[in-house]
Amino acid sequence: MRLQSLIMTLGLAALTGLSHASVWYSNGPVVNADGRSIRQASDAFFGFGAQAKSGNAVAEDFTVTGEGWLLESIDFFSFQNNATTFTLQTVNWSLMSGDLNTGMIVASGTAGLSNGGQVGYRVMHNALSNTVRPIYRALADIDDVQLSAGSYWLSWSMSGSLSSGPWIPPTADGAIGNAMQSGAGGSFVQILDNGDGVSLPFVLNGSMVTAVPEPSRLMLMLAGVLALAGASRRASRQR
Repeated sequence: MRLQSLIMTLGLAALTGLSHASVWYSNGPVVNADGRSIRQASDAFFGFGAQAKSGNAVAEDFTVTGEGWLLESIDFFSFQNNATTFTLQTVNWSLMSGDLNTGMIVASGTAGLSNGGQVGYRVMHNALSNTVRPIYRALADIDDVQLSAGSYWLSWSMSGSLSSGPWIPPTADGAIGNAMQSGAGGSFVQILDNGDGVSLPFVLNGSMVTAVPEPSRLMLMLAGVLALAGASRRASRQR
């Protein structure tokens, strides 16, 4: 029975070509080691509007490597002023290939947000103990999307139960990036904070996809399985 199970397992593994390894893609740190996302004196903004009710949205790009990814869920990071608990409700998300404004929509949807926990605070450099802007991880479970290798844009807008926000903080490392924003449903333009581009945090959760074996390789694998089975039968008859 053990040999039969092994044969079946090897045969299915050869046919599926799906990876057993999970991957996590993170677009930069949300807070520093002290749990702070610090607005420096040279920064003009605490965060960037992604309020679905106002038609505002933000976007970031990322690159899929290898044979592709199977995207299963997305983690977003946001704050609403004076929140004392998790107040984020839904997210409208979209994956785009090519130009953000004119490219092809690969997948999109609306998902409810669940509480992934408070990760820290967005604070001013001279008011590090301020707790007005708690940053939460918001978990969005989406229908699985298989992405081939290439460059993509992720855009999103959110709803929350408070009047302020949702706001998206920049990454805590102050990286200069090419994040984009759409205001009131208009075209996406690059976000600039005192002339510098910004990077926005998010996490993609899923699995790496591997190529299905070529026919010649598949035949060799199956031949090996059959040879193993034949050897086992001969050995059993010689006992």
